[in-house]
Amino acid sequence: MPGAATTAVVGSRWGTQQADGPATIIAIGTANPVNIVSQNEFADYYFGLTKSEHLTELKDKMRA
Repeated sequence: MPGAATTAVVGSRWGTQQADGPATIIAIGTANPVNIVSQNEFADYYFGLTKSEHLTELKDKMRA
């Protein structure tokens, strides 16, 4: 059962998580991966990457 000390710690952390003013978007960025795998090739890529080539039934299901 939590005591007074635990309640004080939780209360102090809650106070630090609240903003003093309105929310602001500081920056917007995009991520463009170097390695692009098309959806048609993904099953072969994934099963090769995870060394699961022997799971042919699952691989066929993933392609569908």
